[in-house]
Amino acid sequence: MKKYHIITYGCQMNEHDSENIAGLLEAMDYEYEDDPYKSDVVVINTCSVRENADKRFFGVLGQFKRIRKTNPDFVLCVCGCMPQQPRIVEKINRQFSWVDIVFGTQNIAKFPELLEKRLRTGQKQRQIIDSNPVIDEDEMKPKRMYRHKALVNITYGCNNFCTYCIVPYTRGREKSRMLCDVVREIEGLAADGVKEVMLLGQNVDSYRDAAGSDFADLLHAVNDIEGIERIRFMTSHPKDISDRMIACFTDCGKLCRNIHLPLQSGSDRVLKRMNRHYDMQRYLEIVDKLRATAPDITISTDIIVGFPGETEEDFEQTLDAARRVRYDSAFTFIYSPREGTPAAKLFDDMIPDDVCHERFDRLVDVMNSISLEKNLEYKGRVCEVMVEGRSKNEPDAYSGRTDGFKLVNFTSDRPEEDMIGKTVKVLITESKTFSLEGREVAE
Repeated sequence: MKKYHIITYGCQMNEHDSENIAGLLEAMDYEYEDDPYKSDVVVINTCSVRENADKRFFGVLGQFKRIRKTNPDFVLCVCGCMPQQPRIVEKINRQFSWVDIVFGTQNIAKFPELLEKRLRTGQKQRQIIDSNPVIDEDEMKPKRMYRHKALVNITYGCNNFCTYCIVPYTRGREKSRMLCDVVREIEGLAADGVKEVMLLGQNVDSYRDAAGSDFADLLHAVNDIEGIERIRFMTSHPKDISDRMIACFTDCGKLCRNIHLPLQSGSDRVLKRMNRHYDMQRYLEIVDKLRATAPDITISTDIIVGFPGETEEDFEQTLDAARRVRYDSAFTFIYSPREGTPAAKLFDDMIPDDVCHERFDRLVDVMNSISLEKNLEYKGRVCEVMVEGRSKNEPDAYSGRTDGFKLVNFTSDRPEEDMIGKTVKVLITESKTFSLEGREVAE
């Protein structure tokens, strides 16, 4: 049996794409191999959101050149967001001749055909990138990373065109799946033992299918599916969050009290330059409504430091927003220009690197301090934790997530086969900046 390996960079959308690719390969009688250098087929699923993702990808790509010398039948494939950009495909063709197959985010279903042609003819395959395709998720049979939880796309693409973001150019225009199709998929997952689903979209709040169902309607429908215990979603956009969706945190008992709410900047002036379509008053109104509806809700965010033209006053407003909202966690980034986006043309307004890094460090200090303070509130509490497996850093402990997505490492006397996918009660005995620690207690 031939072996395959998939290397995935980027977000949960890419992770789910990789699950679909794995399912296609196993339908072709390939078997997963943990070591890419012992595999017959390697697929690199790429991300273009940050500049360092580009550099890391090309560095990894170069490492596979030597395999062809020892295995002439080895097939190297590149997919994901990067091949959706013509300049990337040109660079691969020009500098990385050992890449056999290139296809984009919109052409995953055609991968078996491309692989078969490469094996049959020996010719390289380059799929024409379609920026506005018809995607049929129901034709995919993904190999899930976990038995007890699953990623489920509800929308594809993005219509927001934030000035710093490449996603609308790499994943195409926004499309929503029919509510009935999403429900049918999740019903099948529940029948297969899945207890937690993560609903995915670049902007889940703008979900609206051809029949007029919106995101709140979808949450209610999924909440009614027997066997599903937890519902999560990612990512929200403040400009589209509705009061009906916020009410779901009360009305839908399976909806986890957690939301990822990107801020990007605390300055109205910068938000306007980013084309975010909300201001801080609107953002804080949403936060207040969320906490009035679900007082125990946890909130995470994204923040960009050093966007072109950001002043010290703008940055101080971001720090003020962080202190006002008191996020449980944050993904913080130094702005990096993405070729093809409007912000990449603002050369005269670029912030010096030393200023960017100094602001970044100050922001991280504030965020980490708040995260630790929030986590200290859990010490002594008993939390319900859905077990994901053994802890990566503590092999004698288990690891899982609370309803609010807090990472918990804990001890238990029960064997592993009785734990994964189960929800257990854990007494929190120690709080750290990025995780909690504890021990299982009797029901």
